[in-house]
Amino acid sequence: MSDFVTIYAEATPNPDSMKFVVSKMILPNDSIDFRTKDKAEGLSPLAVELFEQFKFTNGVFIMNNFVSITKLPDEQWAEHIPTVREFIKNYLEAGKPILTKNRAISPEEAGEIEQKIIKLLDDHVKPAVEMDGGAISFKSFKEGVVTVVMKGSCSGCPSSTFTLKSGIENLLKRMVPQVEAVEAEAE
Repeated sequence: MSDFVTIYAEATPNPDSMKFVVSKMILPNDSIDFRTKDKAEGLSPLAVELFEQFKFTNGVFIMNNFVSITKLPDEQWAEHIPTVREFIKNYLEAGKPILTKNRAISPEEAGEIEQKIIKLLDDHVKPAVEMDGGAISFKSFKEGVVTVVMKGSCSGCPSSTFTLKSGIENLLKRMVPQVEAVEAEAE
């Protein structure tokens, strides 16, 4: 017997992205982000089906208890939310897989500065970004520049640059004097 699932839609700061929050964990402590169906092939059956079923899909991000979908700019969310919500509900209740294989990423040995940056991102930035349907992860720290990867609704969001520079960069500069700038990269 399958689990009963409830799902609600939640707007994100990115007007093209909608966060579909699920009543259970679907991808705990991990995230996947696909900008095309081809990149999802062989990795996430759910993402592939979302791209196939909803031709307006321009990105799928899955994490913890939510799925964020980025739509093509010409589409309106109002007409699609009920059918997307129902599709995800039926998919999960049928017990279909989210991933076809786990991509365990072994963390690189990080130096003292990198560890401090990662802890600040984990404790202060990630929770806020996740509430908006996205994710942020540390990529590197070189010559005073922190590089982070923005995923989900944060990728391509008009306000993500402001958040990056005014929020994240100021926090890291204040707490880690060696940080001179923060830059974002798409995955």
